[in-house]
This record gives sequence, C-alpha cells and structure tokens, in this order.
Amino acid sequence: IPRYITVMTIFEQISHIMEDSPFDLWSWAPLQRPFSIDFYKQWIDEGLHGDMSYLEKHQEFKESPQKFLPQARSALVFLRKYDPHPYSESYQESALRVALYAQGADYHHWFKKEMQQTAEKLKELFPNEEFIALTDSSPVLERDLAFRAGLGWVGKNTCLLTRQQGSLFFIGELYSTLQNPTPLRDAPRDFCGTCTRCLDICPTDAFIAPRKLDASLCISYLTIESKEIPKSDLRPLIGDWFFGCDLCQTVCPWNQKSYGKEKMKFLSEATLLKNPDHLIRDLRWVLTSSNKSLQKHFKGTALSRASGNQLKRNALIVATNCRAKELLPEIKNLLNHKYLDELAKWSINILSDSECGE
Repeated sequence: IPRYITVMTIFEQISHIMEDSPFDLWSWAPLQRPFSIDFYKQWIDEGLHGDMSYLEKHQEFKESPQKFLPQARSALVFLRKYDPHPYSESYQESALRVALYAQGADYHHWFKKEMQQTAEKLKELFPNEEFIALTDSSPVLERDLAFRAGLGWVGKNTCLLTRQQGSLFFIGELYSTLQNPTPLRDAPRDFCGTCTRCLDICPTDAFIAPRKLDASLCISYLTIESKEIPKSDLRPLIGDWFFGCDLCQTVCPWNQKSYGKEKMKFLSEATLLKNPDHLIRDLRWVLTSSNKSLQKHFKGTALSRASGNQLKRNALIVATNCRAKELLPEIKNLLNHKYLDELAKWSINILSDSECGE
C-alpha cells in the first residue's frame, strides 16, 4: 500500500464502496485464532455435530484461517437479510412449511457472487492485495468473525443477533491480505438477558444449554442435513416442518422488534392451521413425484440440498403428524420403497386410526 494511503483513507475508500453494496451491515475483523475455537472443538469431541463429519475435518482451517489463505490478515464480514428474501422469484410458493432462509435462490451462489463483485472493486483500489469470498460452505467460524467485527453477539439459540436486525440474515466474508485498518472494537454486549424463549420453544429440546446445540436433535438437521430416518420418538416432534425450522428465531424478541410481533407469531404457527387443503395437495405432489422431478423443481433453491428421498421422508413425517388420512393411498405405495418402507409402515399405523386434524 502506498505510504500516502493512511489507515483512515483505507477505511474511507472501502466505506465508499459499501455505500452502493447490497449488504445490510458490514464490518472488519482481524484474522486471529477464533474466540470460540475451544468450545467448538469440545462440541465436536462430545459428538454434538451429528453425522456432519465435514465439520470435524474443518477444525484446523477454522482454528488457523491462514491455512486457507496463507497471507490473509483480515476479513470483511457482511450481513444480508433474508426476510424478505432478496431472490424469492426462484422459489415457488407452496403450503409446505419451509424455513425462511430457504424461500428463495440458494444463497451460496448469489451471496458469494455479490461478495465477489465487491472484491473486484476492492482489487481496483488495492491491486497488490488478495480478496477471497466465502460463505458457510467454507471452513469459517462466521459468527465468531462477526462477533469480533462488532456486528452482534451470539444468542442463546446459537444465532448471531443484532439489535438492528435480529438474526434473520446470512453471514458472508471476504478474506483479505489487507491489514485491518480499523481499531479493535470492544466485544459486543449480550442483550439476551434472562430471556429463554428460544430454548423453551424448541420441540425436540435440542438446546442442552444456552448457546449449546445438540445438532442431532435439531429439526433443521433432521430435515436437511441428516440422510437417516429420524428415530420414532423424534418424528412427532418435527410437527409440520418440511424443510428446516425457524421457531427459535421467530420467538426471539429482537426479531419481533425488527420484523413485527404479529408476523413472527404468524410464522410460528403450524401450516395446517392456515391452509390444510393446500398442504395436503403439496404433500401428495411430493410423495408421488419422481426424485428427478423433485430435484428439477427445486433446482437453484436451498431445498435442492436434500435428495428426492429425503424430501419424501420429510413429507411422510409431516403428513403423519398432520393426520392427513387422505394421503393413505399414496403412502401405501411406498411400502416396498427401499429407503422409506419402515417409515411408511409407521405412518400407516398412525393414520389408520386417525382423521386429518385430530
């Protein structure tokens, strides 16, 4: 960097670029050993990451960011709200209950592209420096970086929280060889106080302590990450969640303040209460579609992360929990399914003695 470019002018130039960026909040953090790395390692050692073995393999890169980009000194951290979703046009509305973040184009693509465009502008300013755009598909402890950057604190639901925008946002970052041009900030205050709404509402009691999640019990894990059939005692607790779960966020006072209490309350209610006929219609479509058709339909959205069989698994559980007896013929057709046969038997046993909505 030329001598005449002072620390303040570096920050001013970057701030000018950010004025025209799509990001809702941003800040800068030095790349150092993460505050939470020891907690993360213990979490892995306790097996609380479920079957997500890749998290175990990523540990050394998360502990030492320079192993990912050797000359990296700092990170620009960005927050991008997903309510309303900025790219919702690729998501076809349905009655299936889907987490808010997934109701649009897959953020791993468009969010990374937005950051890459910002990186190109920064490269013009600083041609001798390197910038690399990362999302949560890379080995980064993102909430730790955002905390270090002063953007917010980690809530009891393990999400990053801000007083301005709650927690309904994506986190992304640019690793950079630039020296951090801003003074270190004080650690953000924790504004959760004595509130435990997020812990209390979790249907599966996945939070074994504040800020400590057993992923194998989390509905988001069970409906997205896990390829297994959930244990029979967990299935009823999944309720009508088809893909993901927002309960520990929509109940949060900071999200209710940012997005409206009535809206968050509405999002916390079961889909069956809103449009039962449309829900049964959409569940029938999932159960009878080919895996190829499902993948084609959800291509480009976060739902494409799950296989066709996983989506059918989720639909079977939702149909059973909603006592959708109308779907018994479709469910019986899955009795010889290599992956879903046991789940179909479980569903039939329950629905045979039930009426929809009981």
